[in-house]
Parts: sequence; C-alpha cells; structure tokens
Amino acid sequence: MTSPIVHIPVRHQFVEADGVRVFYREAGNPAAPTLLLVHGFPSSSHQFRDLIPLLADKFRIVAPDLPGFGFTEVPPEREYRYSFDALAVTLGAFVEKLGLQRYSLYVFDYGAPTGLRLALAQPERVTGLISQNGNAYLEGLGDAWEPIRAYWAEPHNHERRKVVHDAVLHLEGTRWQYVHGVKDLALVAPESYYLDALLLERPGNKDIQLDLFLDYANNLKLYPAFQAFFRDTRLPTLVIWGEHDPFFIPPGAEAFKRDNPNAVVELLDTGHFALETHVGHIAQRICEVLGNIQG
Repeated sequence: MTSPIVHIPVRHQFVEADGVRVFYREAGNPAAPTLLLVHGFPSSSHQFRDLIPLLADKFRIVAPDLPGFGFTEVPPEREYRYSFDALAVTLGAFVEKLGLQRYSLYVFDYGAPTGLRLALAQPERVTGLISQNGNAYLEGLGDAWEPIRAYWAEPHNHERRKVVHDAVLHLEGTRWQYVHGVKDLALVAPESYYLDALLLERPGNKDIQLDLFLDYANNLKLYPAFQAFFRDTRLPTLVIWGEHDPFFIPPGAEAFKRDNPNAVVELLDTGHFALETHVGHIAQRICEVLGNIQG
C-alpha cells in the first residue's frame, strides 16, 4: 500500500501594514514554530516557492515581498522613502499585523540587513537564524561590489549611478546573478530571473533599486550591532552559502563563528541563489538546526 500524498497548500495574500499593501505567501500550521523568510535583490518571496512546501509540515512559513519588490504595492500618496531602515519598519509592521510573537528568521542578501534590523528591535522574539548568503561582516563583501562602492564614494556622480544601472538592472544582469557559479544550469528555473527582470521594468522601479544600492552603505555601519546580537543571543544558527557568490563571499559566512561559536556554517558548490540548486539540502539542514525550537 502506497503512502498518502500530503499536500500543504500555500496561500497568496495581501495585508495592509505601514501604509503598504504587503503581498505574502503563507503555509503550515499556525500553531507550529514560525519561520519568517526575507528575500533579497532583485527577487521576492517567489524565490522560496520550492522551499516552502518542504518545510510547511514542520513550521508556519511566512514570506512577504518587501516594498519595491514582487507584488507588494506602495501607493504613491504614501511617499515612501526607499531605505533599509524603511524596509525594516514595514517588515516590523507586517510582523505586528500578523501577530507573530516568536519566529525564526531566514535572511538572504537584502533580507539580512532588513531582517537583522528587525531582530535588533525585538530580540526577544527571534528564536533562530538562517543566513543564506546574508552578510553581516566586512570580509564578506566580494569584488562585485566595486562599482557600487564607487557609487557610494560619489553619490551625486551620474556616471557612477549609470554604471551600476547598466551592470545589473536588466534581464541579462539578473540572469547572471542566478547562473554565475552554477555547474548545472538546467537546475535554474528561467521564470525566476524573467519574473525578477520584468518587475524591475515597472515605472520608477529602477530608481528605487539605485536608491537602495546607495543606501546599502549604511548597512555596513550596523555590522557591529548585528555581530553583538549574534554574540549576546547565541541563537540556533545555520549559515549556509553558495560559495561562488560574487557579492557575498565565503569569509563572510565563516565570520559568523567568531561571534557565535555554535553556529553551523556550510558552503555549497553553487552561486548566489542557492535555493535554485540545493533546496532539498537546505531544507534538511534547516530542520536539523531549528528542529528543537518550540512555537
């Protein structure tokens, strides 16, 4: 007799928070431990589409789209100023609206400085941490940041801004972020980078992304506070990175052990978007590290 197939549906919903219509994906038992997934650039909660079903029998999974990304809607009258501080405020309002009192954080790329700001604001609520190519150390910044660093140094230089724009804010630049460092390109779903690139083409969105690139410099100033959070809390922590990521390089993963010696650090033979190629392995490791956390 074959085992029954268990299908846990993923719900796709909107909620008003911080004057923003936040789109989010949710699955799992509301009484189970909550895992809050925070995406990066230039993606959205869509990047977690294959991970969510693998974890939904053990966790309540909540994955929002940040303002400026995915299907979240920011009304013009909101006059939203796109910065990582602002993204974190909206994320915090979203968490409050859903009544998430305790949760583990899965942070990736932009999700790291956004989610870790939230952790600093409400450390008593955070029960565990997954950092998947989510940087919090200076040594984790790779050479791919050089054009952006030049933009930080001359923020009013139109040419500096244009170099960053021309490097990544188009389909080929988006595809490169998905496939760089990946051995088997057949594992990367093309709709991922096509969707991301399509959403970048919305009116005004490229200026939003350039503003966030510029504001990323302020995240570096918070690295000491993030590191103190790791030291003070010693949370169950999994640091699992694609080792061929040109933006966030392996020394940034290994540095987590400095502040939390109990952190599990693992490098994978893949690129930035490690879920495209290693989703099953990452899901298994999450269950191992967070398996004893109570809701």
